Amino acid sequence: MRVVLSIVLSALAAIPWAVPVSGAAHFFAAKRLGQVPRAASAPQPAHFRIDEDRGLLISAWVNGRGPYFFAIDTGAGLNVVSERLVNAAGLRTTQTRPTLVGGLSGVTTSSNREAAIDTLALGYQNNRLPPRQSALVVSYLPEGIDGILDPTVAFAPYGYSIDMPNTQIGPLNDSLEVSLSSPVDGATVEWLRSGDSDRPFVKLGDGRLALIDTGSRFGLAVSDRQAIIVSRDRTRRTVPSLDLGGGNINARRVEPTTISIGELVLRGIPTDIISGGAADAPVILGRDALYPFKISFYPRRRLIEFAPSER
Repeated sequence: MRVVLSIVLSALAAIPWAVPVSGAAHFFAAKRLGQVPRAASAPQPAHFRIDEDRGLLISAWVNGRGPYFFAIDTGAGLNVVSERLVNAAGLRTTQTRPTLVGGLSGVTTSSNREAAIDTLALGYQNNRLPPRQSALVVSYLPEGIDGILDPTVAFAPYGYSIDMPNTQIGPLNDSLEVSLSSPVDGATVEWLRSGDSDRPFVKLGDGRLALIDTGSRFGLAVSDRQAIIVSRDRTRRTVPSLDLGGGNINARRVEPTTISIGELVLRGIPTDIISGGAADAPVILGRDALYPFKISFYPRRRLIEFAPSER
């Protein structure tokens, strides 16, 4: 029996017909960094805040210095730090093979520097993630953001949960020996891959793959090349913005959509049509679609759980 959930649009989602692509969203990299060793003890849950433009922002301490501000972005593919953070925290850097970074526009830039992070703490100074992490160094990040945290990379070998209404991120036991029960009024679905990335994709009821992207303020976002939803309002209302590659993207909000993820049926999903994007841009489930949920990610078991958040 399918669970049906109607989504109430937030104040941000209710902005008529125009959603800027801004903040830390829409980052990709053409390689994967190395695996992170197991931590001596699991980190504790930490609170983030939701910024309309910059995303899920969390205080972070890098090698004991901080706080700095990182954007939590499940769609990133790796951790990223700005040149200014490298200088402020005195991070060691090494040259690596060039890595292309960019976004939905298809415009890319290249970085061949990787920063070594001995300790990374979230929320408060002693709440340390697994040690000896790496991050790609980039010259540009949006104002007020010192780094981008991909929790799949940063929490390894643990899984993690992101509770949007309660603004909390925390580790999960991803042991294969721990059984999972289906959430009430939710769904547990397969964590799918696209290409060689570990970014979290799920299959929608119509067969499309969608990227779970906390770095995006979209609802359900599709390229205008793929769109089958047509607005009744023919007036073009768009808000241009730059992505990490420096490319321009325009998006417009159209009528809400109904989609399904496993047994979960979502009605009234805020829907955005992206123009000027890369030809291979994925379908995206951004923050406006994900807000009602606590989403649990289990990388080893390749599962993602959607459950209503409990206040």
